[in-house]
Amino acid sequence: MNRLSRYIFAQIMIGLVLVTLALTCAVWLTQSLRFIDKIVNRGLPLSVFFDLTGLLLPSFILFILPIALFASVAFLYGKLTVDREIVVMRTTGLSNLALAKPALLAAILTAGACYALSLYLMPTTYRAFKDMQFQLRADYSSVLLREGVFDSVRKDITVFVRARAGRGELHGILVHDARDPAKPVTLMAERGILLRTPEGPQVVMIKGNRQEVNERGQVSLLYFDRYVVDLGLTGQAPETRWHEPRERYLPDLLWPDRTVAGDRFYHDELVAEGHRRLITPLFAVAYALIAVGVILSAPFSRRGLFVQAAIAIVLVGATEGAGMALNNLAAKLPIVAPFQYLTAILPILLGLGLLIRRPRLRPRGGATAPAGTPA
Repeated sequence: MNRLSRYIFAQIMIGLVLVTLALTCAVWLTQSLRFIDKIVNRGLPLSVFFDLTGLLLPSFILFILPIALFASVAFLYGKLTVDREIVVMRTTGLSNLALAKPALLAAILTAGACYALSLYLMPTTYRAFKDMQFQLRADYSSVLLREGVFDSVRKDITVFVRARAGRGELHGILVHDARDPAKPVTLMAERGILLRTPEGPQVVMIKGNRQEVNERGQVSLLYFDRYVVDLGLTGQAPETRWHEPRERYLPDLLWPDRTVAGDRFYHDELVAEGHRRLITPLFAVAYALIAVGVILSAPFSRRGLFVQAAIAIVLVGATEGAGMALNNLAAKLPIVAPFQYLTAILPILLGLGLLIRRPRLRPRGGATAPAGTPA
């Protein structure tokens, strides 16, 4: 690589880092808002917030890197074109492919980083995130029961506590249990205590009543001195739970364990996610080639590169949309899975085709040749 190519490559990488940092901060801020309520209103430690959001960063960066590379390549080559530096480089005998070498090298390195994220770092950190989230449901269940608030500890269990005291003691308890939709149960007690057991958190209610509506619409009322309610938050170890597609490594996605009920039921979704892991890093190469191909293949114009920029953005948007659509379709129709690779391969071929095509050097937009100059 000559000095000129090294200069262009360095500028692309600097832009890539800056755009990636900016987009990562923006996405991190928007995604972290869902954890603010648990920190501010529910009393979870601030360290838990940073741990949870930090474990999600590799997932964000995997999808940000190709977009950031596209923005960096498009900006740099657009600036070189507008400043007519590309024209000077071409007079030295450099072809479009030679001019695009720094962008292609940056794209290959970015794709390698994306493969590291996709195949190892993202499933590792996301599995740690889900394990931590899973554990917090039991470890911080006493914190999540707020005073004077109807808390939905699950979608079918609502708990109200009038007041809390030390060591998990509760006063004025109401529990609505709708785990059996045909027979919802409402329990009320003067006081109780929240216990952490190997089976999960349980509320021991003291001096209260249990209300249930029978098949004839009559209310059945049962008074008790002591009643134990399981909140339905399992106390099992995180290792025993079923792992979601984003938590799995590539072999577990492409070849699910058919002896596991969850793997059999979500077999097509797991395989589609496996193919997506292999395809996503290729978008870095596709987007970079689209950017450099559209810009370098266009004739010079004093009006700027607004049209070329719009074309490149539309092509990238169409590629991204097609990739998402085919991934969702492959989760329902496995026969579509091979066509997912076309969403990355076709843009790469398009970018290479634009680079191979000989550019028109004649300026557009009113520039005419001097009198006496041969046509």
